[in-house]
Amino acid sequence: MQAVLRPEVVATAKKKGFTELTGIQLKAIPAIAVGWDVLVIAPTGFGKSETAFLPILSKLVEAKEGGNANGIQAIYITPLRALNRDMLERLSFWCKELGITLGVRHGDTPYSERRKQRDNPPQLMITTPETLGSMLVAPKLKDSLANVRFVVVDEVHELASSKRGLQLSLSLERLHEKSRAFQTIGLSATVGNAGEVAAFLSPLARVVRTDGARQLQLVVEFPSEKPGKETAAKAELIARLIDEHKKTLLFVNTRSFAEGMGSLLSLIPSLKGKIAVHHSSLSKDARVETEDRFKHGKLKAIVCTSSLELGIDVGDVDLVIQYVSPRQTSRLVQRVGRSGHCRHLAPKGVVVAVDALDAAECAVVARKAVANELEPIASLLQYARMLWTCWRTRLPASLWTSVPLLLKKPSG
Repeated sequence: MQAVLRPEVVATAKKKGFTELTGIQLKAIPAIAVGWDVLVIAPTGFGKSETAFLPILSKLVEAKEGGNANGIQAIYITPLRALNRDMLERLSFWCKELGITLGVRHGDTPYSERRKQRDNPPQLMITTPETLGSMLVAPKLKDSLANVRFVVVDEVHELASSKRGLQLSLSLERLHEKSRAFQTIGLSATVGNAGEVAAFLSPLARVVRTDGARQLQLVVEFPSEKPGKETAAKAELIARLIDEHKKTLLFVNTRSFAEGMGSLLSLIPSLKGKIAVHHSSLSKDARVETEDRFKHGKLKAIVCTSSLELGIDVGDVDLVIQYVSPRQTSRLVQRVGRSGHCRHLAPKGVVVAVDALDAAECAVVARKAVANELEPIASLLQYARMLWTCWRTRLPASLWTSVPLLLKKPSG
């Protein structure tokens, strides 16, 4: 592997405490180093981010030595601004040690920082799908995209089947118009139809996945009590589980559920002052404070929505509780995978059902999660390409509305 990575990168990895590479890193880093478009699939805690940026950093060091460090050369795309912030913290050490300039750009980036990026673009830019679209039309900054050589799309499963993924596909096609051919790397922990998701990234993308998966420790609980006391029984079960573990993430499906459950649990004496709520409607400062307090052991649990479902670093979690069925196997695997966030540890989760029908659904979802039977992701790639064709050929706007009809499968 030292023959693939630059000596400076290997030395920095050792300084960071990396003693050996994981299985997915041994398989995927050579593929990325030779220039393939790849979709990297591995469970949480297997080092997918390092799999992508170690060979990219090696190439950036090489370019800098050759005097070719102008403009933005690598773009790291994540679905959330919070993930942008997390990746900035993780990459800052590497870039500082290797002398590579780094920047982050999203909706919260102040104008002063945007101006600096316009006048002196960083070699590596962390951003979101929406902000990439803005960068493509930003005065002067758009010209710095001509040197892009690498694009990394993190948590690609969150984008492939959504409107945001459609927007990202169009932005990447537009980026191809500005830049020479760039390498595309996707990262995901939960993909049911890997080939289609790889095609979402690039027609040439190859799938590289780990040989094994972490075995989930997953149970379904349905505490029943006398009528009128069901909620209290569930709250007592959740409180007991939190007390029995060091750090717990309690996932719910809506923000109103998060606020209600957070208020209910805070009334339990053992959890008073040791629990907080985290969702996307809260301010950035409130979310960051909660993440930091949890990471440093000042909180026992966080009641959260999908805002903490992805790879934001909140420290070591030893239990994930899912309240009410998450509706999707892939979502449950993603959430439970936030616990035991290390390849030698097993993720541990408890699904708490609210009624008999929910218990049946929870049992099916949990069984599929343990068996790693994930739902296929319905990619919007074809739709995106047809829209792009309409845009490039300047077809009448009236034809755009017929595009979804052309994509519908015949009934029967």
